[in-house]
Amino acid sequence: MSTTSTAVWSQRWQRFAAASLRSFHTYANWLVGISWRRFAVLAVLLLIAAAFLREVPPFSWSYTRKVPRPEARAVVKPVMPPSPPASPTPPTAPQTPSSNDPSRSGNVELKVDRNGVRIGVNTAPASAAAASAPSTPSSASGGTKIDIQISSDNDAPQVREAIDEARRSIEDAVRDARDAKREADQEARNAAREARNAGRDVARELAAVERELGESFSVREVSLGRFLPNLALFWIVASAIIKITYKRQIQAEAQAAQAVEVAEAESLKRQVVEARMAAMQAQVEPHFLFNTLASIDHLIEVDPPRASQMQKHLIALLRASMPNLREAGDGQRRDLAQELAMIRPYLEILKVRMEERLSTVVDVPDGLLSAEFPPMMLQTLVENAIKHGLEPKPEGGAINVKAEIVHGKLSVSVADTGLGFGRAATAGTGVGLSNIRERLQLRYGAKASLTITENRGGGTVATITLPYRSVGEATA
Repeated sequence: MSTTSTAVWSQRWQRFAAASLRSFHTYANWLVGISWRRFAVLAVLLLIAAAFLREVPPFSWSYTRKVPRPEARAVVKPVMPPSPPASPTPPTAPQTPSSNDPSRSGNVELKVDRNGVRIGVNTAPASAAAASAPSTPSSASGGTKIDIQISSDNDAPQVREAIDEARRSIEDAVRDARDAKREADQEARNAAREARNAGRDVARELAAVERELGESFSVREVSLGRFLPNLALFWIVASAIIKITYKRQIQAEAQAAQAVEVAEAESLKRQVVEARMAAMQAQVEPHFLFNTLASIDHLIEVDPPRASQMQKHLIALLRASMPNLREAGDGQRRDLAQELAMIRPYLEILKVRMEERLSTVVDVPDGLLSAEFPPMMLQTLVENAIKHGLEPKPEGGAINVKAEIVHGKLSVSVADTGLGFGRAATAGTGVGLSNIRERLQLRYGAKASLTITENRGGGTVATITLPYRSVGEATA
């Protein structure tokens, strides 16, 4: 096959595979879209249609074929009749020749002379033997002739009696052998007759078996539409499996797509919040900065040492704020020590402005300074405590910043002894607290929270709780 033909067939196969895949997805989507009740109704209708089409041409057409019967598949081995036993060989009498043996054809010759008694076979004709010596007449049945020759010098009555006795013994032995052979032949004929009878019995049994089994093959009529009900049932089962598995796959894909969308939305939302907080940090409360500069200008005239001290705190605040702006914009993680570096000069500036009306306490163990803490959250809580709790109160109050580990989590609280939450005329809109909650939710989920409670000595306690981990561990 040429390269061009191979490429053509490959393209055809790709088009066929693509079309089959599209058809499968279309059918699977349709299955997922229908209810199980409708699926059951359609399945019943499909079975009814299959049963109806089975009786309609061309599905009603049939053909015949031969099918071996199960009973005839077993091979019946015929029982062979036993072979007749071999006829026993009759015992041969000693010194008795067989009349049918050519090598023994002749007469038995017995000679008695001065040299002794000799018994042999005389192959010469009987007339020649009779002419050579006088003989004693003998009788033998069955054509066997016994010839006894006696020398003339031994012709005595005792010898003749002995010879007669020997002849009679030989005749008896021949007769017994002939009777034994006749009995053996009769037994062989009886055994052969019994074997023939047994063979006829076996033949009759085989004929009976064949009559019971009948023919080895049966003729069946096969219809072309006999497979339709089975095909319909298979289609229903396969469709049910596709409906279950494909629905789960679609749900998983939908959940994955929704998770991706939510993650992208949360990431975008986090970027917006971070940008907003970075902008808030860049602003560094312009009115606070202007008020601080005005206070410095006033103190330069009345109290230069305090003006110099406030100026140093303002420089420390700006030095701590500007690098934090770049780090927050880059998405880097910050620790609690960096937040405190902004809070301390801010509180010192406020203490110069409010004088005896403000007292501050920062209680943070050194072991917690490396703990991860989101930027701008602590500063927002401190600003709210000063602006909406202590400044509106004529006698002022105290503010306490505390950090500790509670149930394995980092807890940072800002407590003030001001007017209380929402009681001041300068109460804000709550945007700052909403931003803090939103940022905690985006970064830590349900593991972090912001709670606002009343202080026992009056005022408000704002507490941020989040998982405790150092900046090094979070980066790793």
